[in-house]
Amino acid sequence: LTVVRSGVQQDVRFFGFVPNSILQVFYQSAALFAFPSLYEGFGLPPLEAMASRTPVLASNTSSLPEVLGDAALLVNPENVFEIARGMKSILMEETLRARLIERGMSHISKFSWATAAKQVIEAYKRAVG
Repeated sequence: LTVVRSGVQQDVRFFGFVPNSILQVFYQSAALFAFPSLYEGFGLPPLEAMASRTPVLASNTSSLPEVLGDAALLVNPENVFEIARGMKSILMEETLRARLIERGMSHISKFSWATAAKQVIEAYKRAVG
């Protein structure tokens, strides 16, 4: 309804399930990835965007600041003006875009299934004694 009222229905698409192969194309084609989430358990989508060399704008709440660190531009998810300013900055300031892409690529190297498996095994070992 908000999309129709604002007159941008020709520019906005709502997708249901998107297969990973298509999702990767979306990430790679995006000028930025905006994730102004109010609550996140962990926050995989911004990390997936970073892995596709896409600069990320995300919430400065929930787990996202801890998960994303300085590799994303963090904003108040309840302030549309702050979100808009952040998006404009990412789109217009090439230095900021480049810095976020570089930091994102460096940051995602901290996350891998192999590292996660090692950490789980270590946690089990500590728990068992």
